[in-house]
Amino acid sequence: MKMSAMPFTSVLPRFHAALLVLVVSLLTIGGAWFIELVLGVKPCHLCLIGRIPHYVGIPVAALALIANRPAVSPRIGRVILSLLALVFLAGTGIAVYHSGVEFGLFTGPTDCTGTIEKAADIQDFLKQLQTVKVIRCDEVAMRIFGLSLASWNAVISLGLALVAAMGATLKKA
Repeated sequence: MKMSAMPFTSVLPRFHAALLVLVVSLLTIGGAWFIELVLGVKPCHLCLIGRIPHYVGIPVAALALIANRPAVSPRIGRVILSLLALVFLAGTGIAVYHSGVEFGLFTGPTDCTGTIEKAADIQDFLKQLQTVKVIRCDEVAMRIFGLSLASWNAVISLGLALVAAMGATLKKA
């Protein structure tokens, strides 16, 4: 018996695309919180910014899930999935930028990269310690299978953007 390969779009209707994006984004944020709260790896400024697309994407994905039921207008479901794709495309850009800062390809924000300027006296030094963040954006805090958390966020966000975009193109709810 000959089996033909089914394209992604015929096996994953819009509802399932929204569900997949919702679950993966929840797991990603849950993993970030676990790493921070249980393992004690504190996030840098860019790490916190990199979470924003997930915080926005989770409720949008839940809305896409509701909007992509058969009883709802297909147009509304597609528009919300398209919006979801844009949210995670922005997340991909943020994560790629953060990874680039870690690799030294881009200059990061001054509040979490660079060096502390030489202080003239102890008072200046103490003032710098109060204003300079200890968690650096240009140093990898943790690697999983060789990739930094920022790099994993780029991979995951791009995958979620692609799933949402493909889901938006489907006719079947």
